[in-house]
Amino acid sequence: MKRKATQTEAIDKPAVKKGFWALGLLKTMNDPKCIIKTDDQITIIKDMYPKARHHFLVLPKQDISNLKAVTVKHLPLLKHMENIARAYVKENFKDSNFNIGYHADASMHRLHLHVISDDMDSEALKTKKHWNSFNTKFFLDSQIVIKSLEDNETVSLPSPEECKKFLELPLKCHKCSAVLKNIPELKRHICTHHKRV
Repeated sequence: MKRKATQTEAIDKPAVKKGFWALGLLKTMNDPKCIIKTDDQITIIKDMYPKARHHFLVLPKQDISNLKAVTVKHLPLLKHMENIARAYVKENFKDSNFNIGYHADASMHRLHLHVISDDMDSEALKTKKHWNSFNTKFFLDSQIVIKSLEDNETVSLPSPEECKKFLELPLKCHKCSAVLKNIPELKRHICTHHKRV
Protein backbone atom coordinates (compact mmCIF):
# COMPACT_ATOMS: atom_id res chain seq x y z
CA MET A 1 0.00 0.00 0.00
CA LYS A 2 1.42 3.38 -1.00
CA ARG A 3 2.08 5.90 1.74
CA LYS A 4 0.29 9.19 1.27
CA ALA A 5 2.52 12.24 0.96
CA THR A 6 2.71 14.42 4.02
CA GLN A 7 1.40 17.97 3.77
CA THR A 8 4.96 19.29 3.41
CA GLU A 9 5.78 16.83 0.64
CA ALA A 10 2.56 17.66 -1.20
CA ILE A 11 3.44 21.36 -1.10
CA ASP A 12 7.12 20.99 -1.94
CA LYS A 13 6.84 18.48 -4.78
CA PRO A 14 3.40 18.74 -6.39
CA ALA A 15 4.57 18.44 -9.99
CA VAL A 16 6.69 15.35 -9.32
CA LYS A 17 4.16 13.39 -7.28
CA LYS A 18 0.98 14.13 -9.24
CA GLY A 19 0.04 12.49 -12.51
CA PHE A 20 0.10 14.37 -15.82
CA TRP A 21 -3.70 14.82 -15.80
CA ALA A 22 -3.45 16.70 -12.50
CA LEU A 23 -1.27 19.31 -14.19
CA GLY A 24 -3.89 20.06 -16.85
CA LEU A 25 -4.84 23.41 -15.35
CA LEU A 26 -1.32 24.75 -15.94
CA LYS A 27 -1.58 23.91 -19.63
CA THR A 28 -5.11 25.29 -19.96
CA MET A 29 -4.39 28.58 -18.21
CA ASN A 30 -1.59 29.23 -20.72
CA ASP A 31 -3.69 28.39 -23.79
CA PRO A 32 -5.02 31.63 -25.35
CA LYS A 33 -8.08 29.74 -26.69
CA CYS A 34 -9.13 28.82 -23.14
CA ILE A 35 -8.57 32.15 -21.41
CA ILE A 36 -11.65 34.21 -20.61
CA LYS A 37 -9.99 37.04 -18.70
CA THR A 38 -6.56 37.73 -17.31
CA ASP A 39 -4.64 40.36 -15.39
CA ASP A 40 -1.26 40.57 -13.69
CA GLN A 41 -2.35 38.25 -10.84
CA ILE A 42 -4.96 35.81 -12.15
CA THR A 43 -6.39 34.01 -15.17
CA ILE A 44 -10.01 32.95 -15.60
CA ILE A 45 -10.68 29.87 -17.73
CA LYS A 46 -13.75 27.77 -18.53
CA ASP A 47 -13.80 24.49 -16.68
CA MET A 48 -13.05 21.82 -19.30
CA TYR A 49 -15.62 19.47 -17.72
CA PRO A 50 -18.24 21.89 -16.36
CA LYS A 51 -20.54 20.57 -13.65
CA ALA A 52 -23.18 23.25 -14.33
CA ARG A 53 -24.36 25.43 -17.21
CA HIS A 54 -21.72 28.02 -16.24
CA HIS A 55 -18.52 26.84 -14.58
CA PHE A 56 -15.29 28.82 -14.49
CA LEU A 57 -12.00 28.64 -12.64
CA VAL A 58 -9.96 31.56 -11.33
CA LEU A 59 -6.29 30.61 -11.08
CA PRO A 60 -3.44 32.63 -9.59
CA LYS A 61 -0.39 33.21 -11.77
CA GLN A 62 1.67 32.65 -8.65
CA ASP A 63 2.51 28.95 -8.23
CA ILE A 64 0.40 27.93 -5.23
CA SER A 65 -0.29 24.21 -5.29
CA ASN A 66 -3.51 24.07 -3.21
CA LEU A 67 -5.29 25.43 -0.14
CA LYS A 68 -2.82 23.67 2.18
CA ALA A 69 -0.09 25.88 0.76
CA VAL A 70 -1.99 29.13 1.33
CA THR A 71 -0.64 31.44 4.04
CA VAL A 72 -1.66 34.84 5.38
CA LYS A 73 0.62 36.51 2.82
CA HIS A 74 -1.78 35.21 0.13
CA LEU A 75 -4.77 37.00 1.64
CA PRO A 76 -4.73 39.96 -0.82
CA LEU A 77 -4.52 37.48 -3.71
CA LEU A 78 -7.48 35.38 -2.48
CA LYS A 79 -9.54 38.56 -2.04
CA HIS A 80 -8.60 39.64 -5.56
CA MET A 81 -9.58 36.22 -6.94
CA GLU A 82 -13.00 36.46 -5.30
CA ASN A 83 -13.56 40.08 -6.34
CA ILE A 84 -12.68 39.28 -9.96
CA ALA A 85 -15.02 36.26 -9.89
CA ARG A 86 -17.93 38.25 -8.48
CA ALA A 87 -17.39 41.12 -10.93
CA TYR A 88 -17.27 38.70 -13.88
CA VAL A 89 -20.48 36.98 -12.80
CA LYS A 90 -22.28 40.29 -12.18
CA GLU A 91 -21.25 41.61 -15.58
CA ASN A 92 -22.12 38.51 -17.60
CA PHE A 93 -24.84 36.50 -15.86
CA LYS A 94 -27.81 38.51 -14.67
CA ASP A 95 -30.23 35.56 -14.36
CA SER A 96 -28.06 32.92 -12.65
CA ASN A 97 -27.02 32.33 -9.05
CA PHE A 98 -23.42 31.29 -8.48
CA ASN A 99 -21.41 29.55 -5.79
CA ILE A 100 -17.82 30.66 -5.44
CA GLY A 101 -15.39 28.48 -3.54
CA TYR A 102 -12.71 25.82 -3.33
CA HIS A 103 -12.65 22.06 -3.04
CA ALA A 104 -11.29 21.11 0.39
CA ASP A 105 -8.99 18.52 -1.19
CA ALA A 106 -8.52 19.39 -4.86
CA SER A 107 -7.27 16.74 -7.27
CA MET A 108 -5.75 19.23 -9.73
CA HIS A 109 -2.43 21.00 -9.16
CA ARG A 110 -2.59 24.80 -8.85
CA LEU A 111 -4.91 26.57 -6.48
CA HIS A 112 -8.20 27.29 -8.26
CA LEU A 113 -11.40 29.03 -7.29
CA HIS A 114 -14.58 27.49 -8.69
CA VAL A 115 -17.21 29.89 -10.00
CA ILE A 116 -20.22 27.67 -10.68
CA SER A 117 -23.89 28.36 -11.37
CA ASP A 118 -26.21 26.64 -8.93
CA ASP A 119 -28.35 24.91 -11.60
CA MET A 120 -25.89 21.95 -11.56
CA ASP A 121 -27.18 21.11 -15.05
CA SER A 122 -24.41 19.44 -17.04
CA GLU A 123 -23.69 16.28 -19.01
CA ALA A 124 -20.26 16.20 -17.33
CA LEU A 125 -21.86 15.75 -13.92
CA LYS A 126 -21.83 11.94 -13.85
CA THR A 127 -20.95 10.63 -10.39
CA LYS A 128 -21.80 10.99 -6.72
CA LYS A 129 -18.31 12.41 -6.19
CA HIS A 130 -18.96 15.13 -8.79
CA TRP A 131 -22.21 16.10 -7.06
CA ASN A 132 -20.95 15.94 -3.48
CA SER A 133 -17.79 17.88 -4.26
CA PHE A 134 -20.00 20.94 -4.87
CA ASN A 135 -22.97 20.26 -2.59
CA THR A 136 -21.50 19.24 0.76
CA LYS A 137 -18.99 20.77 3.18
CA PHE A 138 -16.30 19.50 0.79
CA PHE A 139 -16.97 22.77 -1.07
CA LEU A 140 -15.60 25.70 0.91
CA ASP A 141 -17.13 29.11 0.27
CA SER A 142 -14.48 31.64 -0.72
CA GLN A 143 -15.59 34.13 1.95
CA ILE A 144 -15.25 31.47 4.67
CA VAL A 145 -11.75 30.61 3.45
CA ILE A 146 -10.77 34.29 3.52
CA LYS A 147 -12.26 34.79 7.01
CA SER A 148 -10.39 31.73 8.31
CA LEU A 149 -7.15 33.19 6.97
CA GLU A 150 -7.91 36.61 8.49
CA ASP A 151 -8.88 35.21 11.90
CA ASN A 152 -6.43 32.31 12.27
CA GLU A 153 -3.65 33.07 9.76
CA THR A 154 -4.36 29.65 8.25
CA VAL A 155 -7.13 28.00 6.24
CA SER A 156 -9.19 25.63 8.36
CA LEU A 157 -9.60 22.45 6.29
CA PRO A 158 -11.49 19.22 6.95
CA SER A 159 -9.33 16.15 7.52
CA PRO A 160 -8.81 13.63 4.70
CA GLU A 161 -11.21 11.30 6.52
CA GLU A 162 -13.87 14.02 6.67
CA CYS A 163 -13.36 14.81 2.98
CA LYS A 164 -13.87 11.16 2.10
CA LYS A 165 -17.10 11.07 4.15
CA PHE A 166 -18.42 14.21 2.43
CA LEU A 167 -17.88 12.65 -0.99
CA GLU A 168 -19.66 9.46 0.07
CA LEU A 169 -22.78 11.14 1.48
CA PRO A 170 -26.17 10.25 -0.05
CA LEU A 171 -27.23 12.28 -3.09
CA LYS A 172 -29.22 15.19 -1.71
CA CYS A 173 -30.88 17.96 -3.71
CA HIS A 174 -29.26 21.33 -3.00
CA LYS A 175 -32.59 23.12 -3.45
CA CYS A 176 -35.07 21.12 -1.37
CA SER A 177 -33.03 18.45 0.49
CA ALA A 178 -34.76 15.51 -1.24
CA VAL A 179 -32.56 12.40 -1.17
CA LEU A 180 -32.26 10.62 -4.51
CA LYS A 181 -31.10 7.08 -5.33
CA ASN A 182 -28.71 7.80 -8.19
CA ILE A 183 -27.42 10.50 -10.53
CA PRO A 184 -30.04 10.03 -13.29
CA GLU A 185 -32.82 10.34 -10.71
CA LEU A 186 -31.12 13.37 -9.15
CA LYS A 187 -30.75 15.04 -12.56
CA ARG A 188 -34.43 14.52 -13.34
CA HIS A 189 -35.31 15.94 -9.95
CA ILE A 190 -33.16 19.09 -10.13
CA CYS A 191 -34.66 19.94 -13.52
CA THR A 192 -37.94 20.52 -11.70
CA HIS A 193 -36.27 23.42 -9.87
CA HIS A 194 -35.33 25.41 -12.96
CA LYS A 195 -36.38 26.06 -16.51
CA ARG A 196 -34.22 24.77 -19.30
CA VAL A 197 -32.95 27.43 -21.69
